[in-house]
Amino acid sequence: MNILIADDHKMFREGLAELLGKEHNMEVVGDVGSGKEIRELLEQQKVDIILMDIDMGETNGIDMTAEIKKDYPDIKILALSMHGDKNYIIKMLEAGANGYILKNAGKEEMINAIHTAANGNTYFSSQVSAKLLDHISNPVTKKKKTEDTPLTDREIEVLVLISEEYSNPEIAEKLFISVRTVDTHRRNLLDKLGVKNTAGLVKYAIQKGFLDS
Repeated sequence: MNILIADDHKMFREGLAELLGKEHNMEVVGDVGSGKEIRELLEQQKVDIILMDIDMGETNGIDMTAEIKKDYPDIKILALSMHGDKNYIIKMLEAGANGYILKNAGKEEMINAIHTAANGNTYFSSQVSAKLLDHISNPVTKKKKTEDTPLTDREIEVLVLISEEYSNPEIAEKLFISVRTVDTHRRNLLDKLGVKNTAGLVKYAIQKGFLDS
């Protein structure tokens, strides 16, 4: 199996490449840190499986997955992320991912996930499976009260800055994340809280006491 590792942390992907390279039936044909590099490698090299990070600076792994699945439908993509939030999981699956593994997975689980995807099946780590089961058992709709919708610490930070009229580039600079990541958080906030625009976000922030005034 030809494997491509896409992650913006060089040390992480090099360590993972070394680990997978010891498997007799796996070959890491590239480890890259951006969407541009992914595209360039796919044009030059046959790839069977991509281990795709969700947030790679300027590259959104969710959008990248959807693009690759459109142009290279036979390539299997496993989301490899530190994000266990079910919104990320669901969006990645909607983009066409063949599985979702958290970065704290051990070697055996990683190998198992790759083999599972290669055989045409879908793999979820146990923590991810629990999140999906909870989502199926207790679906959150836009009509559900926002009081029942917990936000992550990062989402609250973004919500507060949006409410204080900072632009996406300004928020990205303040939080040391990419503009695209800010945009993803903004979309997730709109979905989670069931509001249509920035005004709805500001109203929620005020109601919850996130703002001084």
